[in-house]
Amino acid sequence: MHVPPPRPITIALAAAAVLVLGGCGASEPVETVQSADGGEGRTEYPLAVENCGRTITFESAPERVASLDQNSTEILLSLGLADRIVGTASWTDPILDSLADANAHVPRLADNAPTYEVLLGADPDFVTASFGRHYVQQGGVVTRDRLAETGIGSYLSPTDCDHGESINGGGTRSRALTVDVLYQEIRELAEIFDVAERGDELVAELQARAAAATADVDFGGTRVVFWFADTTTPYVAGGLGSASLLATTTGMENAFAGAADDWPAVGWESVVESDPDLLVLGDLQRDRFPGDRLNDKIAFLTTDPLTRTLRAVEEEHFIALHGAELNPSIRFVDGLEKIHDWWIANRGAL
Repeated sequence: MHVPPPRPITIALAAAAVLVLGGCGASEPVETVQSADGGEGRTEYPLAVENCGRTITFESAPERVASLDQNSTEILLSLGLADRIVGTASWTDPILDSLADANAHVPRLADNAPTYEVLLGADPDFVTASFGRHYVQQGGVVTRDRLAETGIGSYLSPTDCDHGESINGGGTRSRALTVDVLYQEIRELAEIFDVAERGDELVAELQARAAAATADVDFGGTRVVFWFADTTTPYVAGGLGSASLLATTTGMENAFAGAADDWPAVGWESVVESDPDLLVLGDLQRDRFPGDRLNDKIAFLTTDPLTRTLRAVEEEHFIALHGAELNPSIRFVDGLEKIHDWWIANRGAL
């Protein structure tokens, strides 16, 4: 796989409503600042970051951040910011082993989405989210406008943004997600918290691992269905999101590449008609939908009158990935490494 060179962080002043964190009024940027680990920092404040149709401005690095998604949490922990995190939520899987110690004393507000009252009780000065569904009026945690009214800044992962609108908040993805956008998120959060060097190091590590995991893998158009959750109306990967990126990166053909939604709900008849050679199964360590867990998925596939006739089921061509590895997160590399290992062990069987 060709790994693009790092892109510089996008920092701009846009003609949108400006949210100022840490107090407004400083007209001169800070020439020398202290980084989160006590050393000389690289970020100059005030810092303005364009974020999904908004401009957020920081007078200093946030001190108390709440993360509404596991993906965002693991980026913050990877940047060494555990002491700044006052709450996390929306977990699909156990924490990465490498981050377990850092996460041990971080409060969990909820396994899924917290209520607004619970979020506010953590007293954050900054809120991050990987998915814009948390920021919608109906069914979300709290809108970004309401947070702004209380002086709390907010950030949405650019992986969930297309032309200034959240994909999971009601928008539509018009172009395929690229890994560069994930790297952009890492660099932006690192810049916001004045740990830019850590962000560069994390991106470099992910790039090196991704290159190693894909160097000798080519599925040669093997037809694949990614099944995230739900046995009743399965959520499968569409053609523009993070799971489909795993497919195109390794030479697979996504059977539902024509679907614009990241995870459209389809009927089992459609899955059977697509006749995949391979099934990538989400192993979600939660119980939100029927069939979240890997064993439940396999039990369904092998006993249902329709699905048990699939060649991929009969030949047990299954790759199990955690939910966070199927979502746009730093775990996409773990997903590539698992796909690599399956390819090495089973490529002669396809």
